[in-house]
Amino acid sequence: MLKLWGRPTSNRTQKVLWTLAEVDCEFEFILASAMMGPGGHIAKGNHPFGVVDSPEYRRLNPNGRIPTIDDDGFVLWESNAICRYLAMQYAPERLYGNDVRTFASATRWQDFENNELLPPQHELVMELVRLPPAQRNAQNLDAARAAFRKRLDIVEAQLATTRYMVGDRFTLGDIPIGIRVHRWVLLESERPAFPNIERWYAEIIERPAFQRYTADPANHIEG
Repeated sequence: MLKLWGRPTSNRTQKVLWTLAEVDCEFEFILASAMMGPGGHIAKGNHPFGVVDSPEYRRLNPNGRIPTIDDDGFVLWESNAICRYLAMQYAPERLYGNDVRTFASATRWQDFENNELLPPQHELVMELVRLPPAQRNAQNLDAARAAFRKRLDIVEAQLATTRYMVGDRFTLGDIPIGIRVHRWVLLESERPAFPNIERWYAEIIERPAFQRYTADPANHIEG
């Protein structure tokens, strides 16, 4: 059985969890993290799940980060690489129509999420949830909000022309963007209007695979 090391409050782990649910793959989930534990973030004095600093884990992933998978002896780390592997190995038709150009377009949105949406949203989560109130910075929060919303303009423009992030079918490109938008909705009660994102978001949150591991607010706004 495939093994996954990670934590449910990690968006990088959530990308893998959602993909596993989409491809209907059974797995063993091993809690691991240097930053979070049962009580929340280490910034608040909590103990992490650990595991990632052990010699055994470092042999699997020399970075000591999550997520990592072991699929019958094939070890892989980096969340987007894992999701691409799972799609190609278990559900190429379901997650990209078994088409090279659709796959390339979908992986572009994976990279966009990692490079453009993740950094400002990480700051949002730290300033709104994980840092102790005395350590929070209003200027950092405002800058993160502005940066994230500016990048959402690109997603909004794409969804003005297509039903999903890549054409008229759900692909692995919808997963990372969907997780970022979902966390944003949960964190920010007052949001500017993005009608195309709102239409798309209303559709993807109905997916059973999204409901299984990603929907729970506790995985996004507690910490």
